[in-house]
Amino acid sequence: MPTNLALVASVVIPFLFKFAGAVALWIAGGWCIRFALRILRRGLSSGTLDPTVIGYLINILGAVLRVILVVAILGFFGIQTASFAALLAGAGVAIGAAWSGMLSNFAAGVFLQVFRPFSVGDFITAGGVTGTVEEIGMFVTSIQSMDCVRNIVPNGKLFSDTIQNFSSHPYRRVDLVAQLDNSADVAKAIALLKEGIKAVPNQDPNTPADIEVLEFSERGPRLAVRPYTHTDNYWQVYFDTNRMIVEVLGKHGFPVPRIPVGMAQGGN
Repeated sequence: MPTNLALVASVVIPFLFKFAGAVALWIAGGWCIRFALRILRRGLSSGTLDPTVIGYLINILGAVLRVILVVAILGFFGIQTASFAALLAGAGVAIGAAWSGMLSNFAAGVFLQVFRPFSVGDFITAGGVTGTVEEIGMFVTSIQSMDCVRNIVPNGKLFSDTIQNFSSHPYRRVDLVAQLDNSADVAKAIALLKEGIKAVPNQDPNTPADIEVLEFSERGPRLAVRPYTHTDNYWQVYFDTNRMIVEVLGKHGFPVPRIPVGMAQGGN
């Protein structure tokens, strides 16, 4: 009996004290981690970071701090944590190698959120896709192309490619061409088109359209017709201006550009 009491006194009671200390350490450490993360979230939220980025950073930091807390508790019990830390490091390397593509997309997603080369609703060309940005995720970005197809593009591909943001300025230029015949009165055509384009709605009021001689071809002079408009009205202005060119030149009797005889024979 005395032997059993001695065993309890020498082994069980110290273990219970250590267990109670570990539980207290876990509770206190968890409270400290939550408090620190709360303060950090409040500080980050007052800046310009996107809420999605803040959430991911807080979650990652919270997971790292809890792993450190577990290692500290194991050390409190007298367990050698050097091998455990090496195991975690090895597992991290293995996971990083296996998920290198996902991690690069995640890193690119963070940079896209921080540097903001485009925002939701912008019309862009990036990663081989042209369309309107629907959603910027941490791994992929959703872009709706002009034919109403949803494209899911990895963030790594977007961030490593050239990004054209057509919505970064209040207006953009619509590039069109009016082909004239060699016998056409160029000055008259320019004057008529400058007057006719005023009827095309949704142009930028502060930027008048450019209508000038662009180049010369075998058929005759080619006029550059370039109105300016917001991206939301681009295609409406594009089609209305094309229609205006046909109507104005046809109404005033401008001849249809003829294919030179040599070209026609060559084509046959």
